[in-house]
Amino acid sequence: MSEQAPVQEAPASPPTELEKRFPGLVKHDERAGYEGHIVEIANLVEVATAIRDEMGYDFLSSVTAVDYYSEAPDAENFIEVVYHLYKSTGGGSLIYKVQVPRDNAVVPSLVPVYPGADFQEREAWDLYGVKFESHPDLRRILMWDGFQGHPMRKDWKEAYFEEEVKPFKNRWPEGQVYRIEDRNPFGKNVSYPAGFDPEGFQEIEDPNLYSSLERSAMEYVEDIDTEQVVVNLGPQHPSTHGVFRMAVRLDGETIVGLKPVMGYLHRNHEQIGERNTWIMNMPFTDRLDYLSSMSNNFGYALAVERLMGDKAAPPERAEYIRVLMAELTRISNHLWAIGFLLNDLGAFFTPALYAIEERELILDIFEATAGSRMMCNYFRFGGVARDLPEGILPKIKDLVQERLPRKVDELDLYLSQNELVRSRGEGVGVITPEDAIAFSASGPVLRASGVPYDIRRADPYSIYDRFKFDVAVRYHGDVYDRYMIRIDEIRQSLRIIQQVIKDMPGGEILNGKNPYQVRVPAGESYGRVESPKGELGFYIVSTGKANPHRYHVRAPSFINLTILEKMCVGQKIADVVVNLGSIDIVLGEVDR
Repeated sequence: MSEQAPVQEAPASPPTELEKRFPGLVKHDERAGYEGHIVEIANLVEVATAIRDEMGYDFLSSVTAVDYYSEAPDAENFIEVVYHLYKSTGGGSLIYKVQVPRDNAVVPSLVPVYPGADFQEREAWDLYGVKFESHPDLRRILMWDGFQGHPMRKDWKEAYFEEEVKPFKNRWPEGQVYRIEDRNPFGKNVSYPAGFDPEGFQEIEDPNLYSSLERSAMEYVEDIDTEQVVVNLGPQHPSTHGVFRMAVRLDGETIVGLKPVMGYLHRNHEQIGERNTWIMNMPFTDRLDYLSSMSNNFGYALAVERLMGDKAAPPERAEYIRVLMAELTRISNHLWAIGFLLNDLGAFFTPALYAIEERELILDIFEATAGSRMMCNYFRFGGVARDLPEGILPKIKDLVQERLPRKVDELDLYLSQNELVRSRGEGVGVITPEDAIAFSASGPVLRASGVPYDIRRADPYSIYDRFKFDVAVRYHGDVYDRYMIRIDEIRQSLRIIQQVIKDMPGGEILNGKNPYQVRVPAGESYGRVESPKGELGFYIVSTGKANPHRYHVRAPSFINLTILEKMCVGQKIADVVVNLGSIDIVLGEVDR
């Protein structure tokens, strides 16, 4: 059974601004290795509103739950909901939490204060059973409606549960490998709820989804009394970018309601992450945004290194290599995003192939360095797995100083002033800066709406504060600007890489040995990076053991979808696909 998080107290801290503002209602989290504040649950909405309006923390980055559960007789079992907030003008985080009993996990919803909490609260309800009072649409979001229980709770077990954490004893040290599902009489890793008859099951419509869709369309006023129609786009459709579905309510060709439906690819990445050892999770992060493996590695490494402290501080050369790989990843991702946005606009595959050709050259660099083109598994706690191979730096230099700038100029020349690209993009899917912040949008989606927020500048990590580059920003918040900002960002990434190559030092690439196993000090940590799609964050809780107690991914593809309905309502059905394409999602990260 999972260990309960440490309860030893750290030395008392002086009152913070938030504690002075709410004496007795907000207290500092005194657990050793923890930070932030614990808020009285009855005052959560009041405190959150003051934090937004009086203290300026207008960007809700992350909402997640943690289950502190143990079967020990004297254990204090509870569920904690953790909120990470930032200012859209930059700076560090403000963290606060509420704690509720496991058998009565009810928390006020913050959607009226921070609309970006919508999908994140639904995820906490789905996976942890935290009921958010006054949430406008509290339905399951990753599991199907008939799913029994809340699978991230520590006392939930799958059909043929084997062990709580890895490595499983039959693998190591015993070496007698078997699969638990091979040792059951049915030979299938499946179980059914009480009273469920699979033979007599008949699939029915999703009543909660369609009633929610109908409610969202009630504010629409029709000029002519016509019958509205519900259309499902996806899930198996190239224009939904994978196994993703949009349930759309139409008045003629005008969208009056839209609900994203996800979870078709869900494989409970976070549950796997809590059973793995710390180092085992690195290759699993590759599979999140499988187009941006190196950025995924980066975010997870930062989160763990912040708990490990100086013994995991990367050497200088490793820091430069990390930034190099992260910026090559950004270019690679944006080339793919531009190519497939053009597909969505109807220019089927010709522009995409030109963009993919350049991306392949970047993947050549990854393959030479990490041994893999897409699933790189390259970062390690305290550095990177191996040094750059001999002769690779001149190739990168030629690529970023000669070929890629020329090819990006060509894409810009042939596409940006194209009549169809402009007519289908300008004024379509507009997101105001106020809405972008309120709905927790990040990355190119946020910056294309006129908010110059980039974590590399707003809250620098690694060695980004050493480089000269501009935060790309556009001001119309439409599909066209979300396309253009990716062109802008490629150019800025090239600029960063040119400085990295010029200043690359020699020396070690890893702090200490490359360990098979690491021990992470007890506490909590949130590591975030500016991934190509937005803010990618990893919230981890350690009990000092070999496996995470909590491992949560703040996935930008998932959270950026929160605003999809708002940006589509009032648009035509033909615009839905380009709106979705301009967000640039990847389903491995949406569903996790």
